[in-house]
Amino acid sequence: MYKSEFKHKAWALPVGDLLYVGRSTNQKLTKFRIKTIGDLTRTDEAFLHSQLGKMGNILWSFSNGYDDSPVKKENTHAPIKSVGNSTTTPRDLENDGDVKIVLYILAESVAARLRENGFRCRVVEISVRDNELFSFTRQKKIDHATNITGEIAAYAYQIVKENYHWQKPIRSVGVRGADLVTDSIDKRRRDNEL
Repeated sequence: MYKSEFKHKAWALPVGDLLYVGRSTNQKLTKFRIKTIGDLTRTDEAFLHSQLGKMGNILWSFSNGYDDSPVKKENTHAPIKSVGNSTTTPRDLENDGDVKIVLYILAESVAARLRENGFRCRVVEISVRDNELFSFTRQKKIDHATNITGEIAAYAYQIVKENYHWQKPIRSVGVRGADLVTDSIDKRRRDNEL
C-alpha cells in the first residue's frame, strides 16, 4: 500500500484488524468509542498511554503507519518481553500449601494481564527468596502458549516443587510469563493443527 492510500484504505478498517489488538484490548477501545483504525489515529497518544500503558503508544504508532521495523517472515513475538508479578508475603511461607495459594494468586494477575493485552506465554518463570534472602529464578518452556490462570499456576508450582526443598521458609515469590506471542498468532497455529 502506498503512503497516499494509507488513510483511505487503512483508517476505515475495524480497530480489531490492527496488530496486537486482541479481544480484551478491542473491548477497551470500543468503550472509548474507538471502533476504527482512523478513530485510534485521531485519539490523543497520551490518553492511550494512560489507559493501555506502553501498548497504547505502540498501537497509536501502528495506526499512524509509523512502524518502520524490518518485515519478518512471521511476526510472532510481542512488543513486550514478559508479564510478571511478585510479592513479599506478610508471613513466611512454610509449606507447599502456603506457596501454592500465593502462586495461584500471582498467576491470576499474570494471566489477566496477558489476556487483557492479547498475549500468551510460552515460558513460565518463578522467583523465590527465602527468609535469609537467598534467592533464585527458574523457568520452564511449555509445549503450548497459554494465558490460562490454572495452567500458569500449575507450571509455576511444578517448578517450585522441582527446585525448592524447604531448607528455609519462603519470604518472597514471583511468577512471570515470558516468550510472549499474540493471541491471533497462537489461534492460527491451533486452527492449522485441527
